[in-house]
Amino acid sequence: MSGTAPVSTLDGWRRAPFAAGGLSYDCYEKGEGPGVVLLPEVPGITPEVIGLGEHLVGEGFTVVMPSLFGVPGRPGTLGRTALVSVRVCVSAEFRAFATNARRPVADYLRALARDLAGRTPAAGVGVIGLCFTGGFALAAAVDDAVLAPVMSQPSVPVPLGAARRADAGVSQDELRRVVDRTRDEGLCVLALRFSGDPLSPEDRFTTLRARLGDAFKVIRLDSGPGNPDGFGRLAHSVLTLEVRETAGHRALRAREDVTAFLHERLGGRPQG
Repeated sequence: MSGTAPVSTLDGWRRAPFAAGGLSYDCYEKGEGPGVVLLPEVPGITPEVIGLGEHLVGEGFTVVMPSLFGVPGRPGTLGRTALVSVRVCVSAEFRAFATNARRPVADYLRALARDLAGRTPAAGVGVIGLCFTGGFALAAAVDDAVLAPVMSQPSVPVPLGAARRADAGVSQDELRRVVDRTRDEGLCVLALRFSGDPLSPEDRFTTLRARLGDAFKVIRLDSGPGNPDGFGRLAHSVLTLEVRETAGHRALRAREDVTAFLHERLGGRPQG
């Protein structure tokens, strides 16, 4: 039984800048098959995020990771996480404290999704947001190119006060467009969180369920006292830091469920 999360390096990943909407970031790409945009969690494209990317590549997807913040490939120490958190929270691109907000980075990510969809075999792409970027997956789903949005522990806006805890993380106009797509196109949104995670509050999920109805699918992992997997009370990173590659482990099962969701919506299977 491994006691640590799966990790990897950027060896073999192709790096190229992508610019849109007045923003430009280096993007790392690997794999073949339907496209998945994998967004980093604070403090950046850590070895654990790359580990998730490698898993998706192995599952038959073309994965693109935009380096929205931090230093790609560096481990997420407490000091580095704190420093990057301060920087992104005051950044105009992310508007970390704003409610009912259209965030400039969302336009960039929609353009990135369209670009990937235009050169991969499926009709559209998946977008996985993690932690700080969790809600950006929902914002990306405004665009028809996004067929499989996955919000893992969405944490923006920073949940200080009741209004921010209940905020969907997108503007009302963006949310209305996603609601329309669930009704007219069969779009489905997958979301994940730990039951006791204060950074990704249940109030946010309640808001999204009220608006999206049965098109909002939720995976909740028990992080309460005495939970069977030994998750700590502050467990947060469902698909990265908390994964253990041990049969039956709940976070590993969540990763499997996300992979199955992507296959269902996009196709793509590993060869052999």
